[in-house]
Amino acid sequence: MRVLVSGASVAGPVVAYWLARRGHAVTVVERASVFRRAGGHAVDLFRPAMDIMDRMGVAKQVEALATGTDYVMLTREGAARAVHIDLTKALPAVSDRHVEIMRDDLSETLYAATAGDVEYVFGDSITSISSDGDVSFEHGEPRRFDVVVGADGLHSNVRRLVFGEESDYSRFLGAYLAVASLPKALSVDRRMLVHAGAGRTAALYSAQHLADARALFLFRANMPLEYDHRDTGRQKELLRAALAGLAPEADAWLGELDTTPAFYFDSITQLTMDTWSRGRVTLVGDAGFCPGPVVGGSTSLAVVSAYTLAEELARADGDHVRAFAAYERAIGEYVRASRAFALRAARTVVPATGLQVWAVVTGVRLVSRMPPPLARAFTALGLRGVRVHESVVLPDYPAAG
Repeated sequence: MRVLVSGASVAGPVVAYWLARRGHAVTVVERASVFRRAGGHAVDLFRPAMDIMDRMGVAKQVEALATGTDYVMLTREGAARAVHIDLTKALPAVSDRHVEIMRDDLSETLYAATAGDVEYVFGDSITSISSDGDVSFEHGEPRRFDVVVGADGLHSNVRRLVFGEESDYSRFLGAYLAVASLPKALSVDRRMLVHAGAGRTAALYSAQHLADARALFLFRANMPLEYDHRDTGRQKELLRAALAGLAPEADAWLGELDTTPAFYFDSITQLTMDTWSRGRVTLVGDAGFCPGPVVGGSTSLAVVSAYTLAEELARADGDHVRAFAAYERAIGEYVRASRAFALRAARTVVPATGLQVWAVVTGVRLVSRMPPPLARAFTALGLRGVRVHESVVLPDYPAAG
């Protein structure tokens, strides 16, 4: 079977790996001209996703690239002192095998695991897909494939070509995020620095192996903002207006925006599609069912969905109609649970009022002073929704050759 995968970030290489292991001819097309590190924020891999990393033979590399953020220094807007949070007390309550890793590090690891068995085509993108599997490209010659997989993220080109405009399937969750690369000297080893105010939050962190630090900015908005996705100047203007005056330290981070080598800005948006397959085309990860960046555990969902799709295609012996139906049944409950969790998380990840900020800071101060067993119990109660990503049971597929 000849399979075309669009997107070389996370879901794309995972589905390509497992399809190649099953003997299929896989091509991955990626719009970027070369594989590159584009910046970005840290992502979470929970136990099911790490089990898949194990089966791919890359778990040790992933664990070695963990950010190592063990502590948080959280300062409430207007407060003089920071609250120190020991994450090593709380994380075991959420997952017994959780890894936080920079998205670039994860993508590079997955690309290296597949480059020898998969054809990668960089600097190109799909322009049309026929019902028979004929695919045309922006630069390359047309080719025919048995299956096309859209793994090209929240703003998927494949989804637009086959299912229609993103606005038909998106739900704005009331907030925006931005990520910027900043000088590492601004960060503190193994600590995330956080400033939280009503409707806005700024954080800075790094990792031992990184040459820079990453600033994460979040802010609430009642309605979607007007800007062009290519106009980074306008995006930075909106970000400064929303975060200015939060704290002197956060203002200094904003001051680095004009010289940052990497900047990302987007809305926290959820996709609401009920089906992710049409004809010979199917979607995985954020392209089909992004629960919401930052709030929904989308990276673990992307890994699990990509693995499941590849194995269902193998189980159906290339019958894509049967495989797509089985794939959607297998991940449907996980997708719906992730969406529900993200809707709740979007309301709390950026507290809307000063009173809510005070309640969050007071709560984490209380937990940080508890003995570890009690701290884990309280954390488990408060973050029980995260168990959505921890408790997924992977389907029992026969071992790949």
